[in-house]
Amino acid sequence: MFFVDTLEFEGLGNRSYLAGGPSAAVVIDPPRDIDQVIAAAARRRVRIAYVAETHVHNDYVTGGLELARVTGAQYLVPAGAHVAFARTPVADGDTVTVDDGLVLRAIATPGHTPHHTSYALAEEGRGVAAFTGGSLLIGTVGRPDLVEPRLTERLARAQHASAHRLADELDDEVQVLPTHGFGSFCSSSQAEGDATTIGKERKTNDALTLDVDTFVAQMLDGLDDVPAYYAHMGPANAAGPAPVDLTPPGRADADEIALRLAAGEWVVDLRSRMAFAGGHVAGSFNFEGEGKLATYLAWLIPWGKPVTLLADTPEQIADAQRELARVGIDRPDAAATGDPAGWIREGEQLASFPRARFADLADVRERGDDDVVVLDVRRGSERAGGFIHGSVHIPIHELHGRTGEVPEGTVWVHCAGGMRAAIAASLLDAAGRDVVAVDDGFDAATEAGLTLTRGEGTG
Repeated sequence: MFFVDTLEFEGLGNRSYLAGGPSAAVVIDPPRDIDQVIAAAARRRVRIAYVAETHVHNDYVTGGLELARVTGAQYLVPAGAHVAFARTPVADGDTVTVDDGLVLRAIATPGHTPHHTSYALAEEGRGVAAFTGGSLLIGTVGRPDLVEPRLTERLARAQHASAHRLADELDDEVQVLPTHGFGSFCSSSQAEGDATTIGKERKTNDALTLDVDTFVAQMLDGLDDVPAYYAHMGPANAAGPAPVDLTPPGRADADEIALRLAAGEWVVDLRSRMAFAGGHVAGSFNFEGEGKLATYLAWLIPWGKPVTLLADTPEQIADAQRELARVGIDRPDAAATGDPAGWIREGEQLASFPRARFADLADVRERGDDDVVVLDVRRGSERAGGFIHGSVHIPIHELHGRTGEVPEGTVWVHCAGGMRAAIAASLLDAAGRDVVAVDDGFDAATEAGLTLTRGEGTG
């Protein structure tokens, strides 16, 4: 019997897969930190015979090259991908035998990238699974605009054709196992549900239910901003990523933290937004370790800027270091843990700012406080669905370079749930602004009696 183990990476919104038989397996789209893939194979007591990439990834650094080197596996990479390392190029229709009776077939599915390739797994000639990477996702497809703007519409049409090819060639009961679609910005929209089959997608996926012109128009109209760090992922993967180094960073004391801040480096506090608001090193930024740390820190930080991590425990530092390595932030320059009082020099005080709900914002607006500025840091697509009347709009990923555009006054900053508002509040606090972090779900704005507007807004 074949098996498929899913390795889930919630911080990036992606999945990798280990699939095989009694003695050998293939790994699809592995993460940068390959130790957990090797551990999964060890639990199954199988040899990793093949490592396969569906495409040159734009949203994370792959561990495929290193995993193949360490295990001696053949490294399968689409033949059309321009890479600078030795690999086994695979073209449409190529097959490899993973284990007795278990065959993996390459299917050209351009769209997410021009060279994108899916892999169909068959047991004794019967299709059982399709590893679709950034092609056919759960209820959607991978976005086509990450390669080159001039190719976007052409790739969108190719996505439609590729989805139809998979649906035409594979039986209804075949599992669809994508890499993207679980929060990754590589997806043209977010997946609904956790599992699917070709048959389910045939009935519900827009790429399979809409004509190509309607599908392309709708998809292109709904594309959101691309995280800035994506520009660095493709080149890193094409060049061949170096092995990851997860040894602990050096310890920073209060003096070193102060010196790094004075040098313009980033000091990132991984604690909860509640703890950060209650007391933090002045000038530090809050990116919760439990949130989408890699996505938002890599998106906002100037690429290559040294980073020092602060957290409650060494384990939290280690988790963050692993997460950041997946997006090319390879080594924190320093770290500190424990009581925040130990992160500041003698005679200094921890900074803080208040947290609030939308009901509190409604109260201060009702009182007519003149110095209240409402800052919405959601993406434009979210704001189009409704925003607080009179609010200023600067998406979170633009705020670091636009803090000077925020009007004078006390800034009440909000997002859709609180995480991004906490990041924004820390950026504004570090810039010397009076800030209140609204830690609330956006649905509560209406319940609180705040007036919502639809369409284009301020900022």
